[in-house]
Amino acid sequence: MGAVDVPGAMRLVVLGNVRALDPAAAMFQAMLKGWEQQQQSRLLAKKTISDRLSLVRRFADYTGTYPWEWNAEDVEAYFSTQMSRELPLAHSTVRGQQNDLQLFCTFITDGRYGWAAACQEEFGQVPAQICHDWNTADHVAEFEGNPGRRALTYDELQALFDAADDRVEQARKRRRKGVLAAWRDAVLLKSVYTYGKRRRETSMLDLHDLRHNPRAKDYGRFGALEVRFGKAPRGSPSKRRTVLTVPEMDWIVPLLEEWVDEVRGRFGAGKHPALWVTERCGRLGLRRLDEVFALVRQHAGLPEELELHSLRHSYITHLIEFGYPERFVQDQVGHRYASTTALYTWVSDEYRNRLLEDSLARRVERMAAREEVGQR
Repeated sequence: MGAVDVPGAMRLVVLGNVRALDPAAAMFQAMLKGWEQQQQSRLLAKKTISDRLSLVRRFADYTGTYPWEWNAEDVEAYFSTQMSRELPLAHSTVRGQQNDLQLFCTFITDGRYGWAAACQEEFGQVPAQICHDWNTADHVAEFEGNPGRRALTYDELQALFDAADDRVEQARKRRRKGVLAAWRDAVLLKSVYTYGKRRRETSMLDLHDLRHNPRAKDYGRFGALEVRFGKAPRGSPSKRRTVLTVPEMDWIVPLLEEWVDEVRGRFGAGKHPALWVTERCGRLGLRRLDEVFALVRQHAGLPEELELHSLRHSYITHLIEFGYPERFVQDQVGHRYASTTALYTWVSDEYRNRLLEDSLARRVERMAAREEVGQR
């Protein structure tokens, strides 16, 4: 069969085995292709587009029908099944998938693309919006993440770093090849914490991203980090920011200096620009970063719900406890809104007790001042 004739600019380019598809399957493929192109035109990330297309295909497989046959009950049945699994989807995941499905339905029901007219002519049915307020999840909570994702306590943080150092010593005693990798992992985890970086930001750091800070000359070329691959707003390039080395965490400076000047070169990375390199002289990837944290976390005996991103939570929390202004913390971690920074903050009991003690002390001083005035 040839291309499905759709009003407007959208046409299915028939390649390979698509020629063997029946008209309904071909129409569905054309819809997916058109939606893919629309999202590419909006400059959305490839992964975002791929995930959305995959969701629509899974939904179609579940219903066993095509978009012009879907109804609201299909949405309820599908997500009810997802939430009935042994490991149900997270609330944020469900809400995100429902939003993606709603976007697809909005696309195929938009009169400017002509899908409804084509379906009416070909199948005698038209697609409809199936995601509504009454059958989708509300966005009522600012934070929808896993409650287990939290900041580490100071004791947990120390235990994690001690475990990372212990892995180096164990590898040395056994005279294994893993000494350099364990050494790298120990410095890496400490740097993730001391600069509050995300996974991709850590992976994509290059040597030339190490910067001087004229106001902190003692730190040399480790006075700041230039983050060039920050989290990108939808349809926009990666955000950049400069993260300053703070005095409370300047113990990272000699560790980074040792890594760059003495250890990294022993990996044989040559001219590779990456700050964190693998034994095969490549850039350390996102999955490996998670694996490193999991290995050290297990060695330290810490709870499994803690993950690499917890170090970023810890950084934000501890900056607040150190007394840094909210705007400074916000700029350091690259949050657009202060409210986002607040969601990542779990102040310790010690910090709250200190604030309470300071408040009580001020109250005592005020009462004493009033009594002194009254005696006069």
